[in-house]
Amino acid sequence: MKIIIMTGGDVEPLSAAGFLKTYGEAYVVAVDGGLETADRLGLVPDCIVGDFDTVSRPLLDRYRERGVHFETHKPEKDCTDTELALLYSLSLPEVSEIVILGGLGRRFDHALANVQVLLHALKRGIPCLIADAHNRICLLDGPVELERSRLWGHYISLIPFTEQVTGVTLTGFKYPLTEALLGQGESLGISNELAAERGTISFREGILIYIESRD
Repeated sequence: MKIIIMTGGDVEPLSAAGFLKTYGEAYVVAVDGGLETADRLGLVPDCIVGDFDTVSRPLLDRYRERGVHFETHKPEKDCTDTELALLYSLSLPEVSEIVILGGLGRRFDHALANVQVLLHALKRGIPCLIADAHNRICLLDGPVELERSRLWGHYISLIPFTEQVTGVTLTGFKYPLTEALLGQGESLGISNELAAERGTISFREGILIYIESRD
């Protein structure tokens, strides 16, 4: 089962680009103010999660009347609404993929936290990414093969999630690497590009933040 977590960030450009059509049968989780976004896009959520401090009461009542499942939390809590939505999604049966839409927004603290919570899915072996109009972000703990035609943007960046990522080797890239060490506090992996139609990323130990981006 594919799951879309709809946050309050700007995802209308994704809809206009046809991105959401590829997830037509997905299970939709709206996160607090993300319900406003889902409603504008005509997406009926299967579940609504949050403390509901950024969504209108009439809209909440409308979906309660429709029998949509609610996961209600107090404002004073130890997790963000997006993390709670991700944990709820991971508790569902037969989850094959999770996409967090609009999880970068205007609040850098929330954006950074949303990248951090991707670790929950990585530990369970479930593909999970954050997507907005300019970026697609996930965590890598092993090798991947890339195709230029399937990239979200022109640029590919690799940032260490763990203190070090060892043995980083890039093939098919404009700026290749062989057995490189990427460490926190360095920007070596920023703004690379595929030079060939296909490329590979491999490394021995660590976790990478993988970002496809476009201006």
